Amino acid sequence: MIPQMPGDDPGRPEDDPAHLRSAGPLVGVLGGMGPAATADFYTRLVRETPATTDQDHLRVLLWCDPTVPDRSRALLEGGTDPTPWLLRGARVLAAAGSDVIAVPCNTAHAFLPAVAEEAGVPLVHMTERTGRYLARHHPSVRRVGLLATTGTLRTKLYDGWLTDAGISVLEPDPVSQADEVMAAIRSIKAGETSSQLLRTAARRLVGRGAQAVIAGCSEVPLGLDSRDLLVPLIDPVQVLVRTLVALHLSARASEPRRDILDAECHDGTKYRWRDSG
Repeated sequence: MIPQMPGDDPGRPEDDPAHLRSAGPLVGVLGGMGPAATADFYTRLVRETPATTDQDHLRVLLWCDPTVPDRSRALLEGGTDPTPWLLRGARVLAAAGSDVIAVPCNTAHAFLPAVAEEAGVPLVHMTERTGRYLARHHPSVRRVGLLATTGTLRTKLYDGWLTDAGISVLEPDPVSQADEVMAAIRSIKAGETSSQLLRTAARRLVGRGAQAVIAGCSEVPLGLDSRDLLVPLIDPVQVLVRTLVALHLSARASEPRRDILDAECHDGTKYRWRDSG
């Protein structure tokens, strides 16, 4: 028999104990796309949290499903639709009590509208957050290079958010995209390193006038470092990590910041963390 935790109410199992609510939101992570990128995401989440004890960290549920069909193949070649796999993971996270879901995979965002409609839990939109980050922290940037899967480029996942901020997008030419960017991403997924390929592709974009480069695939930061470029390297995964940490800290504060708590999520709704009292 599992012992009760302090604050548990056996008559209302759907309610979180008060001491858990005050610990901040429960973050569900829809991961596995790919496994190394998901592990990197969680490592960064731990590293970016200002904690002096275990209890200071975020509560996280990690669903890592590497069997999700290839997202780019589904978008470009009529491959298996990954939506049912994403929905299954989102439902598991929602049923386990997640307050919000984060997806540290760029291309998967092309399938999130259907997931958001069914999951019943808000999803933080990584590409939208990246657009906000650029507009706020790099206001002089008007042209960015985008290193991403061909599926992400084809579906213009970043273009809308960046255009709204007055920023134009430069994509690699077809040869660079195939022989450098996609080759590097496949190599990293296979457990190898491809820093030179990504450096070359990024520097080509800078040579064409990019004032910053977005690492628009979660494998790209595993092979490209900000020190490799003379312009800022914008990492959407890092933006997502810092958003979640800010939400966590705000939810635990005595006077939470409502501009963070009322985060605009993927489905366009405004989400408020559960009250801690």
